[in-house]
Amino acid sequence: MMNDVIKLLPDSVANQIAAGEVIQRPASVIKELVENAVDAGATEITIILKDAGRTLIQVVDNGCGMSPTDARMAFERHATSKISSAADLYSLHTMGFRGEALPSIAAVAQIDLRTMRKDETIGTRLLISESKFESQEPASCVPGTNMMVKNIFFHMPARRKFLKKDSVELNHILREFERLALVNTGIDFTLIHNDVTLHQFLHGSLKQRVADLFGKNMESSLAHISTETSLVRIEGFIGLPRSAKKRGYQQFLFVNGRFMRHLFFHKAVLSCYEQLIAPDSQPSYFINFTVDPSTIDVNIHPQKYEIKFEHEQAIWQILVAAIRETLGKTQAAGALDFDSDSPDIPLFNPDSDIDTPSTNFDDGYNPFNTESKPASTPGYGSRRFDADHGDRVPDDWEKLYESFNRRRDDAFATVEVPEETDDSIFAPDEIEKEAATCFQLQGRYIVAASPNGIMLIAQHRAHVRILFERYMAQLAQGDIPSQQVLFAEDFELSPAQNATLLANMQHFTDLGFALSDNGKLRWSVTAIPAPLSGVSPVEAILTVLDRLAQEGDSDPAAFKAPLALAMARAGAVKSHQPLSQVDMDAIIADLFRCSEPDYTPDGLPVLSLISNDEISTRFEI
Repeated sequence: MMNDVIKLLPDSVANQIAAGEVIQRPASVIKELVENAVDAGATEITIILKDAGRTLIQVVDNGCGMSPTDARMAFERHATSKISSAADLYSLHTMGFRGEALPSIAAVAQIDLRTMRKDETIGTRLLISESKFESQEPASCVPGTNMMVKNIFFHMPARRKFLKKDSVELNHILREFERLALVNTGIDFTLIHNDVTLHQFLHGSLKQRVADLFGKNMESSLAHISTETSLVRIEGFIGLPRSAKKRGYQQFLFVNGRFMRHLFFHKAVLSCYEQLIAPDSQPSYFINFTVDPSTIDVNIHPQKYEIKFEHEQAIWQILVAAIRETLGKTQAAGALDFDSDSPDIPLFNPDSDIDTPSTNFDDGYNPFNTESKPASTPGYGSRRFDADHGDRVPDDWEKLYESFNRRRDDAFATVEVPEETDDSIFAPDEIEKEAATCFQLQGRYIVAASPNGIMLIAQHRAHVRILFERYMAQLAQGDIPSQQVLFAEDFELSPAQNATLLANMQHFTDLGFALSDNGKLRWSVTAIPAPLSGVSPVEAILTVLDRLAQEGDSDPAAFKAPLALAMARAGAVKSHQPLSQVDMDAIIADLFRCSEPDYTPDGLPVLSLISNDEISTRFEI
């Protein structure tokens, strides 16, 4: 008979399993520790980092602190002061409630905790390593809590190996810090990384915090949104349509002081901007929902980003109505500017002299006299009188039809169409022969015959694809020359972008950029890659930085691809640009030499084929 095989896992193993969901990277540790500090009533929170959190994550607050017993119990699994029964889950007013964060952190790092309550004179110090208590002793410290998390994943090589490089992890930390700072505007925040202060905010309003995080220019591009009903109170700011961006936009949704990701409400916001912004642009928004805690469920995922609403449809309608009302007001105010100078309109004076209009005519002209006729109209030749119709007609009227007859004869000329060979649009050895039959349509498309039908090519997109692959090859070989700019162009970065730029400065230098650090997140561009002369170098730099922040990729292609795309867009032929037959032939030939001729590097279609079968169906042949 087999023995029993089901066993109770040790607490250390259970904590490591839980840590896999709660603690994914250093940013997750910061989120949990800062939320605990907020729940403790802190008004000042300082975050100190070493090596993007790999070596040290320290969170210092002036909250209520803990007693020695509470400090010991806080690291037990499912030990919490936030709730005491299941009913409390539907009336949450705190950020944490699971009792999993601290034991999960202790399972993957070394803990040094110092804490003291405000009404006491001596605190306690607690040391934990790999979920094992090493020591606890009295210690002299200030009221509040000082939590140090050292060497995250130090005993888990597999987890530590999957951490990205410092610049990428720091970007994740900065993104998490932005969410925490925006939702807790009544708290003073300081963020220090490797002894450099990245952020230092005093408590204030949401608009002030947005300006502190994303720049003072952000204030002028925001509109206030506010509405209150029996179901929800909505407060915050939305970006004006003119400030919509293709990249670098900020979108934040909060509920009861908690950051959330809610695709349904995100689509509600975007629906209000239809017809107001370009399809490939996104608005910024900072919107906080205040609802009855019993009408939402935050206990869905350990990270508490996903939240269910009981009255989701109704709140969607309220949100859309509030945003549309705000956009309507701001758009009207922008369209009618009564303070601007109006043109001077002269007043009417009834006593003023009015000049009589003068006319020129031939008083000897008789329309019924066939021998008396006016001078011929330029371009139409002489005219004669048609007695049958009582009108004058051109003497050389036949010339008017010469062009018509010639175009009609050309239209019915015999055109030899090659037989179908395979499913490809163009066989490589037939490209030059078929290109001779192409022409330009609406100044935007190249129309060419194909063995399988008629091919439409978007000329700008096709040239972007061609130049992109050309520049990528040059970047791979290091053949892009650098060019000094006549006037240095200044720009300002966010702390996250600044950290990414500093970490990857050598890559930008290798690409042909020369950048000068002016301090306080300000930079200057003094040299650029030569093919980039047709596009804003700052725009190209920001595009590369955003690509690195979003994808977290240290592959050199992550630097080169967005730069090559920016140069290709700048140098490609434009829509509505006339092309000669030679130009069109070259574009078609070069396009089909590309590795992916069907799409641009950012996924837009380049060509479309109207098949022979579709043509036959249209003409019922």
